[in-house]
Amino acid sequence: MKIAFFSDCYLDLTGGIVSSINAQKAALEANGHTVYVFSTSYPKSSEELKALAKQNIFPVPSCRLFFRGLTPVSRRPGVIEKWLLKNHPEIKKFDIFYVHYESGCSIAGLRLGRKLHIPTVQVMHGREDMGEADLIPFGFRTIVAVLLNWFHSWYLPHPTRVPRDCYLADTIAKAKMWALMVNHANYADYVLAPSAHFLKKLNHYGVTKPSHVFVNGFPDSRYPAHIQTKSLQLGEELKIIWHSRVSGEKRIIPFLKALAQVTGKFRLDVYGDGNTLARARRFARRHHLNVKFHGNVPFKDLTTAIANAHLDVLVSYNFDTFGMTLIEAEAYGVPVFFCDPDMQEIVPKGSFILSRSETPESMAESLNDLLARPGRIEKMSKVMLAHRDEILISKRIKELEKIFMNGHNFK
Repeated sequence: MKIAFFSDCYLDLTGGIVSSINAQKAALEANGHTVYVFSTSYPKSSEELKALAKQNIFPVPSCRLFFRGLTPVSRRPGVIEKWLLKNHPEIKKFDIFYVHYESGCSIAGLRLGRKLHIPTVQVMHGREDMGEADLIPFGFRTIVAVLLNWFHSWYLPHPTRVPRDCYLADTIAKAKMWALMVNHANYADYVLAPSAHFLKKLNHYGVTKPSHVFVNGFPDSRYPAHIQTKSLQLGEELKIIWHSRVSGEKRIIPFLKALAQVTGKFRLDVYGDGNTLARARRFARRHHLNVKFHGNVPFKDLTTAIANAHLDVLVSYNFDTFGMTLIEAEAYGVPVFFCDPDMQEIVPKGSFILSRSETPESMAESLNDLLARPGRIEKMSKVMLAHRDEILISKRIKELEKIFMNGHNFK
């Protein structure tokens, strides 16, 4: 098959969307499919463009001066559509347009798929309602959400309205962001979500197109062959690793507040960057916490750090739809700690610690209990190791291929 990926979150970025695209692209190509990736991008030199083209990765027209946080922003969808047809006319004969995210490049992929009568599969990755709340100051959230809906509705119709409620759309801004997500998904022919709990929420707010849960996988090329069971002795230092974004929605400050209440020995290594990094450093220094911030590092260095840890943490709450860091920990047999009950779906039962609530006090209580009963690390690690082969993308990609091959039946 010939498959074109479209994503506004890929080039020049790190994170779960990037990891899932890389793993799926490699697995599909290994199975003999032709895969192109079209993505927004920071400006590239001619040499960089040639190197990307050899991998069938192509930056679309993107804004040179305006960026959304740390993310490149595409030009208008109409500009991207014209560029695609002029520079890559071969995509007219592709079998599937596989779309990630909900901004300009992704909109262009959906619109062009409909114009060319090519089936479109939309992956809904994230909670844009919570993301907007984290990135935008309180007094501007409603204005920004309304403007984003207005822009989005220029290109894709918005027949579905989402009113405020007492569930997840408890503000006008959140309701508007759910409306954007739902109407975007409904323009595609088929909808995928990385977890059952997220798909249930999308359906609740009005996604009516055929939909399915397709779980992200770990790349075979990076899968460690021989991993030992982790263990921790009473009085030994608990090695904790953080390798998510260092940002508000990932809640590193509440986790550092929890560590300030931990009575036993611990060390936290933080890998990654984000808008809360400077604040987190100041907090750790002010409270004399045994925390080291490493910033972004090559993946091989990160995997070495994961393999040496006793506990991997993901402490977002009501935000993550999957949590790639959890299956990265599973690949290395490392137990995980989280406080969002939805994350129980991602890793095997018996391999994790679920905090009683999302508060720093509850997280500290769970960590202090672990230090008092360190034998739990070995038990949880054994569960991870018993199930880790299940996360390989090569075992999960067949399900995605079946969906693609059924593309002519979507409509």
